[in-house]
Amino acid sequence: MLCLGRSTWALINSYYAVLEEKGYHPDKVTIYAEGNSETQNIPEDISSISSEYGFQPTVEVKVVHEGDFIASGNMIGTDLKRLKDEGYETALDITPGRKALVAGAILSASKQHIDHIYYLMIDFAEEARRHPQ
Repeated sequence: MLCLGRSTWALINSYYAVLEEKGYHPDKVTIYAEGNSETQNIPEDISSISSEYGFQPTVEVKVVHEGDFIASGNMIGTDLKRLKDEGYETALDITPGRKALVAGAILSASKQHIDHIYYLMIDFAEEARRHPQ
């Protein structure tokens, strides 16, 4: 499960990082996008990246109301419960999501005992100190 905010690049980069660094290969990818998000190419992008790693998940985009953390949390919680009941290992990437969507997702994830929560943090200040120009 991925939370999408304003940037599809943040979602794609974060998904790639989880595949590359953690070796996590999901069977299903659900993207929760706020109503104002650009989602048209995301399933193709996720499929393309996944195929480079030798697997092909099903990809689904679900639209949630912007800023409504209760409704989005309920939707995510329902989906997590269904996946857990079906025996799936569950993961949530909050990196690209906006605050309201992430808040709802985290609350739901904690109630459903999610297996993994991913957050890609890039500390530019620390990187700049290690590699001054």
